[in-house]
Amino acid sequence: MAYRQNQAEQEFKEQLISLNRVSKTVKGGRIARFAAIMAVGDGKGRIGVGLGKAAEVPEAIRKGIEDAKKNMITVSMKGNTIPHEVIGVYGAGRVLLKPAKQGTGIIAGGGVRFVLELAGIKNVRAKCLRSNNPANVVKATVEGLKALRCSDEVAKTRDIDVEALRG
Repeated sequence: MAYRQNQAEQEFKEQLISLNRVSKTVKGGRIARFAAIMAVGDGKGRIGVGLGKAAEVPEAIRKGIEDAKKNMITVSMKGNTIPHEVIGVYGAGRVLLKPAKQGTGIIAGGGVRFVLELAGIKNVRAKCLRSNNPANVVKATVEGLKALRCSDEVAKTRDIDVEALRG
């Protein structure tokens, strides 16, 4: 069983998106902690994002990875780009994702780039609208990726064939 677990852990790539030192004021003074935003993906359309908080950095990263693995989603892709334009919204963060032609690469900044790379999306343009808080931007990106639907999925939910949907 341990071999299977190690194999599953090795198939995912992990990326630290943001590490923040936070403090809580209590009766005796301040308690310092670390908050780590982690992204985990397999490069084939699965992505997860998680937040971990702990007194030490490695522990916060480990907790963030565990949380990211619990919150995995599957992304609809068309080749190595996204099927259509979408705006992901989370809190004050808004992220615009647009499909791009072959060879464009990932035109995105900060946490959005990490999430898209780990998901396996190779050609896309992205723009952060409103907030640039890393936590909200990354979660807005994931919400946008959740909202993507390819033509096969839309046809299946409407109980029609793909040709009738396109024509």
